[in-house]
Amino acid sequence: MDAPVAQVFDIARGSTHDGPGLRTTVFFKGCPLRCSWCQNPEGLRAGREIGWEAGQCIRCLECVAACPAMALSDGPGGIVRASSACTRCGACVDACPARAMEWTGREWTLEALVAEALKDAEYYRASGGGVTVSGGEPLSQHTFVRAFLQRLRAHGVRTALDTCGWAPAAAFAAVLAHSDLVLFDLKLMDPVLHERYTSQSNARILENLTAMAAAARATGAPRLWIRTPLIPGVTATAANLRAMGALLQARFGDVVERWELCAFNGVCAAKYRKLGLNWTFADLPAMSRDDIEAARTAALSAGWDRAKLLVSGWVAKEGVRE
Repeated sequence: MDAPVAQVFDIARGSTHDGPGLRTTVFFKGCPLRCSWCQNPEGLRAGREIGWEAGQCIRCLECVAACPAMALSDGPGGIVRASSACTRCGACVDACPARAMEWTGREWTLEALVAEALKDAEYYRASGGGVTVSGGEPLSQHTFVRAFLQRLRAHGVRTALDTCGWAPAAAFAAVLAHSDLVLFDLKLMDPVLHERYTSQSNARILENLTAMAAAARATGAPRLWIRTPLIPGVTATAANLRAMGALLQARFGDVVERWELCAFNGVCAAKYRKLGLNWTFADLPAMSRDDIEAARTAALSAGWDRAKLLVSGWVAKEGVRE
């Protein structure tokens, strides 16, 4: 039998935003949602993709000449890829002397990824940290992720699942059994708006949240944090945050340890350019302190405990994290 493998597009060491303590966050490729504001577009597709880094390109056009599908051309702003023609064969990556063309995503075996994560085991123990699986959506590769977390816990490493919540119940339950903490995204309460902005209804997400909360009540695990991206005009509206706060207060207040509002920023715009993609929110400015305070007030309006509400992210003009 072949050894299990997974597609991973990034491994971030020393993270302090994906769970307690110092953490290594492993980003798995593939996601069932298509959120208009996605911060990791390189994680959406299940397979590897090719990106072009403008700052490294020397415009030698070796990639254009090497492409057997003639999917590349030299445009006014640099190399242009016709995505419908590109077969992702990698000839352009091999031909590029400046490494401006590169793969996004790498295949890892279970043994290799466990070994990589365990390199920082001393930091986890000293700080109360561990390993977080994120994406994309890690449940898109749930069989591998389950085995990965199981192996890490056998080594005494604390684990966390960062999920959009949209996955088959069986996949969710399988990974949940090996997660000490779940970072669960809630984006939009209105199912019509949720489908408009993410491509899927929120019904399955709410079902999984309900099931996970029931498990936490019965066993005391896993710990549960809710995260909501604050997207101006979409998720950061008073109506959405009031409805979300009311739901959390009424149905999940006893098991949710923390509700985090993640302020929008446009740092990921460079990722879209690298992949040759247009981004709806490319020109949207960072949120102001007034915007953030309005969101905080709406979130607390249904009685949610202020001590369990956290706002993170960048603030306009000041350029600092909350």
